[in-house]
Amino acid sequence: MAQSAYIKFVEGSTVSALSLDELKQQLLHYKEQLALTGKQLGWEYDDAGFPYTIENKPEAEGKWFYLKGTNPLYKYIVMGTGTSKDGESEKHYIQVVLPEDSTHGDKAKGNEFCKYLAKLWKTELHLFNGRIMYFNPRK
Repeated sequence: MAQSAYIKFVEGSTVSALSLDELKQQLLHYKEQLALTGKQLGWEYDDAGFPYTIENKPEAEGKWFYLKGTNPLYKYIVMGTGTSKDGESEKHYIQVVLPEDSTHGDKAKGNEFCKYLAKLWKTELHLFNGRIMYFNPRK
């Protein structure tokens, strides 16, 4: 059975919504940061830290994209954006899905990416195991 994690934009988040293109750009920025870290360490860390390529399918245009693993330890992670109704207001979120044939490596990387993005945007993170992490300022 596929597992999902949600990055929910809430009150206090640095942004209220995000497009797929902005999400892709942030993942590419993450990969560039890993490359710079690897350069300082003298190691090709970007390939180990982000072992995926960003792929699009024609039927998913504007809804989701997937990360395709570049080595046998990683297969797929699907990422998409959406909205949900909460009373009269709309809440935006990013959904990260691990398909049924994903590996333990995919789950670990999915958690890593989710935590990075949630911390960056000060959001509420609902992990694959159902636990919730709050990175947004709360009183």
